[in-house]
Amino acid sequence: MSAEEIQSIKLSYEKEGWTRCLSTDLKFHWIFEKKKDEEGKETDDGKTPFQKLVDEIAFVRDFKQSSTATGGFDIMLIAAQDAAASTLVNGRSLAQDLARHVTSPFQTKENWFRLQLSNLQVPWEEGHIRINVRRSHLLVDAMEALMSVKKEDLRKIFRFEFQHEPGIDAGGVAREWYQLVSEALFNPDFALFSFSAINQMCMQVNPISGLCNEEHLRYFQFCGRLLGKALFDRQIVAARLVLPLYKHILGWPLLMSDLEQLDADVYQNLLKLGDLDDVSCLDLDFTVTENAMGNIHEEDLKPNGADYTVTDENIGEYLELQCQYRLLDRVREQVKHILIGFYEVVEEPLLSVFDFQELEMLLCGLPEIDVSDWITNSEYTGEYERRGANHKVVKWFWEVISDDFSLEQKARLLQFTTGTSGVPATGFATLQGNDGNIRKFTINSISKSASIFPRAHTCFNRIDLPLYDSKKELTKFLTMAIQMEATGFDID
Repeated sequence: MSAEEIQSIKLSYEKEGWTRCLSTDLKFHWIFEKKKDEEGKETDDGKTPFQKLVDEIAFVRDFKQSSTATGGFDIMLIAAQDAAASTLVNGRSLAQDLARHVTSPFQTKENWFRLQLSNLQVPWEEGHIRINVRRSHLLVDAMEALMSVKKEDLRKIFRFEFQHEPGIDAGGVAREWYQLVSEALFNPDFALFSFSAINQMCMQVNPISGLCNEEHLRYFQFCGRLLGKALFDRQIVAARLVLPLYKHILGWPLLMSDLEQLDADVYQNLLKLGDLDDVSCLDLDFTVTENAMGNIHEEDLKPNGADYTVTDENIGEYLELQCQYRLLDRVREQVKHILIGFYEVVEEPLLSVFDFQELEMLLCGLPEIDVSDWITNSEYTGEYERRGANHKVVKWFWEVISDDFSLEQKARLLQFTTGTSGVPATGFATLQGNDGNIRKFTINSISKSASIFPRAHTCFNRIDLPLYDSKKELTKFLTMAIQMEATGFDID
């Protein structure tokens, strides 16, 4: 491609304000696009200087060569605008293919992705792998078996067996293997993962996993291989991850709002700093306090952090270091090993056509959504409270979901409003909020002057639905909101 052709390609994800572009170096770069009026001038959104500080925080995980004697690589967070991601797979740039498919419908993207993986798969006659495990020692056996496979053999066809159980794996055994192994691996009792701070259906890395399991890093690399191999083999896993982990896998910008899924209290406390006239009155320093199974200790956010007081002048640096520490530093080695294992199976550039919501659907599958159960277990507030499901706008909403939305769009709406496309095993009646209590799906009214788009409050499983004048108008803006995630998080 000529330089002009390359520069004409703009991979417009438009997620959370960030757009991925292809440069003349055949690499992806992230650009933040501020809102502009019809004349191309930046609009004044009325945000305070503190709010603008928060909005400008965005990091992308990056790899660097390790300085240790063992070699390998380390991972770190760099400013999103400084990140660059390769488009090369097996020495060939997929820039044109990626540019052509990135704005395609999800099914088209997936078909292209599957074709790329089929080209990488080793034919059966050139060798295959047999995985044999005991049900009584399922997780240990599965880890040892998958970790014993050489990297170059991970793209061979696997056949799974449970010891002393005769049967030919024609797909059913493989599905059971991935289901049971992923359930065991992500079980909080095994201590590698713990629940998200705001969604009991999503899992985050346990920062003290090393205290619970001496082989934790080997298990995390196994986790990466398991997820990558499931994706490679068209299998699904029985665990949903917190948003920051999906973003690490994809190399997407991590924002300060992503902290909410890891520690909602810390996130809210950091936001409250913007309400103070003088932040130095809190006598904060550049340290964080950690409690590792009763062992309380301090970690520096920067060298000699206890010697520096947080002031109005350095609050921006403090927020950035808090984000870096909580989004990566405290789980750096665990995340690193997940990524090592994942990319041993699926090369990172192949994932570039997907966003973080689509990656969840690829790994976990599209959920079975009973719309009638959804309607039965929903609540209404604001203008919708009195008439409930009989209000004309609410009627339009459920008609669009029932009659017009595809399964993928229903899953995206769930992601938009609850943070994940998953439905509790017992149905919408047991949907939980960020405090672990039952918090039903709620439709709240807002005026169109407040927002023409629906707004999501994922902590409360609530959608603010404007008082639209027509079903056509509702369909247009609801579809745009769930597809482009135009609104992000709001705070109650």
